[in-house]
Amino acid sequence: MNRFDERFLTRNGLAARQLAVLLLNHEADTRLPRVRDFAEQLGCGNGTVQAALQLLEEAGAIETTARGHLGTFLVGSDRATLWRLSGLGTLLAAMPLPYSRRYEGLATGLRTAFEEAGAPFAITFMRGAGARTAALLDGKVDLVVLSRFAADRLIEEHPVQLIADFGPATYVGAHGLLLRKGASLHTPGLRVAVDHSSEDQRILAERAFAGRSDIEWVESSYMQLRDLLAQNRADATVWNLDEVEGLLGTSVDVLPLGDEVTRELALRNSSAALIGRTEGARALNAVREGLDLSRVTSLQTDVVRGVLMPSY
Repeated sequence: MNRFDERFLTRNGLAARQLAVLLLNHEADTRLPRVRDFAEQLGCGNGTVQAALQLLEEAGAIETTARGHLGTFLVGSDRATLWRLSGLGTLLAAMPLPYSRRYEGLATGLRTAFEEAGAPFAITFMRGAGARTAALLDGKVDLVVLSRFAADRLIEEHPVQLIADFGPATYVGAHGLLLRKGASLHTPGLRVAVDHSSEDQRILAERAFAGRSDIEWVESSYMQLRDLLAQNRADATVWNLDEVEGLLGTSVDVLPLGDEVTRELALRNSSAALIGRTEGARALNAVREGLDLSRVTSLQTDVVRGVLMPSY
């Protein structure tokens, strides 16, 4: 640690770190709050605020100018430097396993959007919405990616909030009914594979086979899917078609879900949602206004089309 960095551990330096968080959401050429307003917000004296602003200027994090009775204006800021000095650390997001171009594109878009907003950003991959939700509620991650359907259920039950809904076909392209060749949907005792770690898949499967009391549910995961159907250990399932792309052969037919699954439910399952904790997410609140979420879907589209290599 060099001599200048040590100054950020002093009383003035700690105030500078708090100011760095506040200034992350200030745009260039906008008037800053008065020194006494900053002092009241931070619970310190005017002199401490003035010294903290000077530290941030000397570090190259901000540039300000006084305009007489109009007050002090922010000429410009270096968001990456502000973030580093703030001590907010790296934002960590939990996503589904990147087995499809759609998820790889989503990861690429999220990483780019957050980094362009000046926020260090990392992704951890977790199978199952339940595991990602638990990590968010336990404070192990700052953000999670779920389907909009799963996100709505989570928001109803826990202190979390919707950060973004990226729209149809950003989470999955479509769900379909997978049927083993030689099997009939009308066979009594039809064996239907279900992944209870996936809230979306479980509910869709239950909806698709609603009214059937003769179904035999077979616990599965997407990694077991090909073997279960090919080895005659299951007859059917409802699945994300991105997840089985390239795995389907002559042993499986893909059928539409039909009227049993409403269009609204399928739409909410296809939309990717970004969720964060309502309380205690200082880093997320600091970066929120600087995020260009349209970049996420734009880059995802490029990855899906094959015109951009995934980078996450």
